[in-house]
This record gives sequence, C-alpha cells and structure tokens, in this order.
Amino acid sequence: MNIDDSILTSCLFFTSNRFARSMTKMAEDAFAKADLSPTYSYVLVVVYQYPGITQKELCDKLSIAPSTSTRFIDKLEEKNLVERKSEWKETHIFLTEEGKALYKELNQYFELLYGQYASILGKEHSEQLTKLLHESSEMLKKGKL
Repeated sequence: MNIDDSILTSCLFFTSNRFARSMTKMAEDAFAKADLSPTYSYVLVVVYQYPGITQKELCDKLSIAPSTSTRFIDKLEEKNLVERKSEWKETHIFLTEEGKALYKELNQYFELLYGQYASILGKEHSEQLTKLLHESSEMLKKGKL
C-alpha cells in the first residue's frame, strides 16, 4: 500500500507544530536544572531587558494573552524572581535580586539549547530558520484580521 504523506509534509500548520514539539522537548531538557520552564525563562529575559515593563508590553513582546502573562507573573512572583510595582493605573514588573541572579544562570541553558539544535541542524541553517520563522511570525501578526 502506498501511503501519501503529502498532507503532512506540505502543511505549514502540521510541520510547524511538529517542529515546535521537538524544540519544546529539547528546551525543557536544556532548562531542567534551572527549575524553571523555558517559557518562564523567556519572561525573565524580557523583564531583565526591559526593567519596569508593563504587563501589556510583556504580552506584546511574547505574543501571549494577558491571562497567560498574569499566570506567569504570579508564579515568578511566588518564586521571588519578579516583583510588581504600581504607578497610577499601570503595574510595572522588575526582577528581584534572586531573579537577576537566576538570569545570569539562564544564559548557560540558552547556550546549551542553541548548541544542541545547532549541532543537529547546523549553525547556518539554525540561524536562517530562526530568521525566517521570526519574519514569518511578524508577517502573520501584521496580516491578522
């Protein structure tokens, strides 16, 4: 029997989700020692890069819903990694000293993750793929109705 897998190999939705599952597993393995998921780690990175970021700005940068960011911030606050400071009607998010210390540690996990997928895909291919995915995500975001 000849099975046609073209629907699987030519479908961007299926292929991108399959790729994302593989990358998620690899990232979870790389960040296992941090006692923090890769997603939470990216929240810390953004808060580190933009001290005092608002929740709305954080949502925009990470392309997540406000309810998701609330859940992330609540958990990071419980772990004493971030703190909220209210100014008028806005709440700003900052890293605590513990958060800053963990941020420095996270860099080694990001490097480990990059090293793992670059060793499989190749450095040049990894960089091109990252660039194409970022550009494509931006195009989809702008083209969204």
